[in-house]
Amino acid sequence: MIGGIDESGRGPLLGPLVVAGVLIPTDEPLKDIGVRDSKQCTPKRREQLAVQINKLATRTEIIVIPAADIDDLRKVMTLNEIESDAFSKIVATLHPDVCYVDAADVNEERFGTDILKNLTYKPTIVSKHKGDSLFPVVSAASIIAKVTRDHHVRLIEQELQKKLSLPLGSGYQADPVTMEFLRQWLRKYGDFPADVRRSWESARTLYQEYKTKKLDEF
Repeated sequence: MIGGIDESGRGPLLGPLVVAGVLIPTDEPLKDIGVRDSKQCTPKRREQLAVQINKLATRTEIIVIPAADIDDLRKVMTLNEIESDAFSKIVATLHPDVCYVDAADVNEERFGTDILKNLTYKPTIVSKHKGDSLFPVVSAASIIAKVTRDHHVRLIEQELQKKLSLPLGSGYQADPVTMEFLRQWLRKYGDFPADVRRSWESARTLYQEYKTKKLDEF
């Protein structure tokens, strides 16, 4: 059995980090349905592929790490360590003979070694940069992770819009829609909503910008 693992939401300012794994006897059925890196698919196509992947896979596994948990974990771990720990948990659950992973570390071999450290059995770990483009089973995992994160962000948006009727955007700091939402939220409530990663530099910068403007009002 082969496994593939990837994440979605490593870098955004808002929302969870999602790690997904796919277990399947062979990746041929995944090739047949045209899986590819989730970033190369439209949202609609990702949704369609996710349904097909779940039907084809022997098993899928998902770990969702909320923003507040990421902030807490970063007090004692690096982001790479948070990811390698989550990847290890997925491997332990799926128990593949060979597991392909999209390496989060600049040193792809080290990332694979870090995953193995936390396992009681020793599968073959193939850790590569751009694994989601190289291996169909990792592409499948990237699609499951991305669809899951998008779903969580939509749920967050629905809850936050009960208090601020503006679009939330993608949750990434490069998204002007997200940044404008958070600026308006700060102006109205004086603090971030719970789903913001407060340990991010962009969050600290945004909060400082708000505090400076508030002082200028006096």
